[in-house]
Amino acid sequence: MKKILYVASEVAPYAKSGGLADVAGSLPKEIFKLGYEMMTILPRYRDVKQELEYVTDYPIYMQGRKENCIIRKHTQIVDGKNFNTYFVDNLKYFDRDGLYCHPDEAERFAFFDKAVVEFIRRTNPDVVHLNDWQTGPIALLLKEKNKDLKLKVIYTIHNMEYNGRFNKGNIYHLDLDDSYFTADGIEFYGDMSFSKAGILYSDLVTTVSKSYANEIQTKQFGFGYEGLLSFKAKQGKLIGITNAIDYEEYNPKTDKELYKNYDVDTIKLKKDNKKFLQKQVGLKPKDVPILATVSRVVQHKGFDILIEGVNKILKEDVQFIVLGVGDQHYINRLEYLKEKYPDKVSVNNFFNHELAKRIYAGSDIFLMPSVFEPCGLSQLISFRYGTIPVVRSTGGLRDTVIGYVSDKENGNGFTFWGDRIEDFVSVTDMALETYKNKEEWNTLVKRVMNLDFSWKETAKEYVKIYEQ
Repeated sequence: MKKILYVASEVAPYAKSGGLADVAGSLPKEIFKLGYEMMTILPRYRDVKQELEYVTDYPIYMQGRKENCIIRKHTQIVDGKNFNTYFVDNLKYFDRDGLYCHPDEAERFAFFDKAVVEFIRRTNPDVVHLNDWQTGPIALLLKEKNKDLKLKVIYTIHNMEYNGRFNKGNIYHLDLDDSYFTADGIEFYGDMSFSKAGILYSDLVTTVSKSYANEIQTKQFGFGYEGLLSFKAKQGKLIGITNAIDYEEYNPKTDKELYKNYDVDTIKLKKDNKKFLQKQVGLKPKDVPILATVSRVVQHKGFDILIEGVNKILKEDVQFIVLGVGDQHYINRLEYLKEKYPDKVSVNNFFNHELAKRIYAGSDIFLMPSVFEPCGLSQLISFRYGTIPVVRSTGGLRDTVIGYVSDKENGNGFTFWGDRIEDFVSVTDMALETYKNKEEWNTLVKRVMNLDFSWKETAKEYVKIYEQ
């Protein structure tokens, strides 16, 4: 039996800012069910509310200054067995509001990475699975400073845009000398890069969809790392594995957040959830198609196209609901839409997990015109709740959403290419036309609800990697 340590900067249900937490909270448990000795580790943020058990403590030296690291754990029962999640606890670095975006970000995660390396020395896993830039230097520290450890390192890229680029002085937090600050090392256009450390020193790089594995080898999506990633791909050391979602958490038949539970055989109850949602978000309950978006309100999620496109679509008899936080520039434009169409638009400038689920269950069409999308979980959740996605065909959206217009037999959504507002509006209009044919629409809803994007098959792909 292989022992695997899964390292991430956020893990649901303990601490979450995005999709990484969902993956880190679900995938290790699914692999654990397959009989592997699986451990997860993350920082102990102030957001972590669970009661934790003390395990051990040890010093970590930060440029000669002694900092205390306390390892704690939380145990969940998975398949009748104890599944342990470990936490790196230090008040100075992690007892703060918010998970990220602090002035000493590089120092905080350098401390975390060094603490994890010491944890690895004490637990001796066979495979260490790292996730995103916050964990990248662990690969370097293991391969260069702890060569006596006989283990393999996997580094997973969830979003290449966020790559941990900091000024040169931060290499000293990792106890590295200037010999590592070269083009062949972790120097990146005059700075040091946490991501480059992960890519360069890991045995294998994975990313969260097959299409995104190809896209990050291009200048458009590689963010300066495309050359290194292309080299990894030529070595056979870059692969894409499409993410999945937790089918127990996202289950309209048992979801306690919904007004009425339903499944593929009781789809009519989706209308009751629609009426309840309309009342909750301040829209008049009426039988019109609801278009919805649950997302961070940022440029790469396609809000330039979405806002202008929805402005045109709202001339029709539809309603639009958006839930999310992000750039004030886009929030202001969404609020303008609400002022223009007060009876048709609901803008919810916050994030609430309960409301998010009710939007998935109560809406008809989910809008996701992302500029790029490494995998995307929202379209998979919308499938689960019988809500049809309209997406730009990029990254994981290309791998999971099949265009219904061109493939009526297998189509599960509506897709467009490029960045033209007209194309987004046109394909959304096609979805609305299909919606008018109730029999055809119900057939499509049943099809997407019968899809399987659970972790079972994805977990097996990771197991193959661990075995190799």
